[in-house]
Amino acid sequence: MGGTNTAFGIVDMRGEVLRRGAIKTQKHSDVNLYIDELHTTLMESINEVGGIENIKGIGMGAPNGNFYTGNVEFAPNLPWKGIIPFAKMLKEKFGVLSALTNDANAAAVGEMTYGAARGMKNFIMITLGTGVGSGIVINGQLVYGHDGFAGELGHTTIVRNNGRVCGCGKTGCLETYTSATGVARTAREMLETRKDSSILRNIPLESITSKDVFEAAMKGDAIALEIFEYTGKLLGEAFADFVAFSAPEAIIIFGGLAKAGDLILTPVRDNMEKNLLPIWKGKVKLLFSALNEADAAVLGASALAWELK
Repeated sequence: MGGTNTAFGIVDMRGEVLRRGAIKTQKHSDVNLYIDELHTTLMESINEVGGIENIKGIGMGAPNGNFYTGNVEFAPNLPWKGIIPFAKMLKEKFGVLSALTNDANAAAVGEMTYGAARGMKNFIMITLGTGVGSGIVINGQLVYGHDGFAGELGHTTIVRNNGRVCGCGKTGCLETYTSATGVARTAREMLETRKDSSILRNIPLESITSKDVFEAAMKGDAIALEIFEYTGKLLGEAFADFVAFSAPEAIIIFGGLAKAGDLILTPVRDNMEKNLLPIWKGKVKLLFSALNEADAAVLGASALAWELK
């Protein structure tokens, strides 16, 4: 479950995704109606593979998902506020065992099992989507912390003074600048405060998306290129801090913004290296996810299901 879309799949013991689908996360303001649509849509695929009796369990990755409790708790980018007992709701609706974790943690497990992090015991997964999520693996284990919420790197403070207000209630959070929505916000701010010509001026200000910025940058638009440089600078500086606490072999970038390729990777790498302590310079790989966007999270979530007893 992402802030915008929910992707699902049916996965066999070999890690093959047999069926895929998706629904809109934001469509329903009532979480019960969301669960109803998820059940209706998913059951179509479940029946195609022989029915619910063939399903071992359901794993779910969700923003602010707590592995220990099975709850989604105070997720700023979801339409439902407070504490939502998603694992319990899924179990009751589908009649099978269910487990839940943070969406970025699920993606990290998928990457560790099937993707770019295979064989790695120390890495950080960064998801750049509606928000900025993270999954931290140290010595082959996901880091959950004492309460299940460790690894909210998107809510570390990257701008200390006069930072943007975040959906979490803080100001200056990394995700307000380096998520897809943050990139669009940077574009709007630049266009409002400057007079430079730009392809982006042909789009209504409030309708600009990160995809629009990417397309403009690919055409050589100076403002769009500057937006990616600025975003990459902040992300690279943050990555240097992340390296300092867990010394990862790699930082793996996942999510919609990763599609920008070298437009984002080059400034991230340059600014990370510039801010690393000498002991880590040139040692930390920056990689894009080796799995397609839906499969990484789905495969990671499915790994939760295989552990259910």
